Amino acid sequence: MAQGYSINIGLNAVDPKHYGGWDGQLLACEADAEDMVSIANAQGFSRVRPFLTKDATREKVLAELGEAASVLQAGDLLLFSYSGHGGQLPDMNGDEDDGLDETWCLYDGELVDDEIYQAMGKLKAGVRVFMLSDSCHSGSVSSVAYAALRSSGSLQLLADSMRTTVPAERRFKEMPLGIERRTYRENKQMYDAILKGLPKDDPRLTLKATVLLISGCQDNQLSSDGEYNGLFTAKLLRVWNEGKFTASYPTFHRRILRTMPPIQSPAYSVIGVPSREFERMVPFHVS
Repeated sequence: MAQGYSINIGLNAVDPKHYGGWDGQLLACEADAEDMVSIANAQGFSRVRPFLTKDATREKVLAELGEAASVLQAGDLLLFSYSGHGGQLPDMNGDEDDGLDETWCLYDGELVDDEIYQAMGKLKAGVRVFMLSDSCHSGSVSSVAYAALRSSGSLQLLADSMRTTVPAERRFKEMPLGIERRTYRENKQMYDAILKGLPKDDPRLTLKATVLLISGCQDNQLSSDGEYNGLFTAKLLRVWNEGKFTASYPTFHRRILRTMPPIQSPAYSVIGVPSREFERMVPFHVS
């Protein structure tokens, strides 16, 4: 019988000691993770591990991914969710066209996307992964997009859609470009060791598992924080409707997308081994 394993990360702040004095305060990321925990428990997942703010460290998250890889077998489901800031670091293994690796801002340091997929590379063939990332994917692009939104008046449109008000400086899950650069400079030895230690080949190309990813926005957009949930997670929960949703993953994505404002469009992708069978299943269902 298939088993479910859930790793749910949500950070309402990061450690300013590591991030150049920036605490990255957000409002609803812990709630996003807690709602994923509730779904996993309701679906009968055998192991559910939340990592909230100070508990969401690089060491703990990578260790939990390693534990998942040792436990999960073909046919099992890993729910892996993140809600928090996105950032970037210099790409040193040449697998990024723009010369930058995307990151998740964990409490004590950034976790590089290649590290995530390298850890997932230890998952056995036939393991299913449903990955949710409610974050901005590009700090530099996000800064440009934010300026464009501000000048066009679209911030008010986004604020209205979230039933909140401008100013919205803390409503977006972006790591400011200046902080991004300062964090790298002040921790250069640490990050260079991580980046230079990554495989030269893109680790996504060697995955044996099937990773189905729905992310909160496109690479040139911003993911929005909110009062009770991030905007993407709030719409996801509405479509999920406490388990009344019974269609496939692509339909789940399309219905979420339909409810989002035009300036934030969740993306859908399958990484690793393609599996139409997995995509046809009901989201969050272990079997």
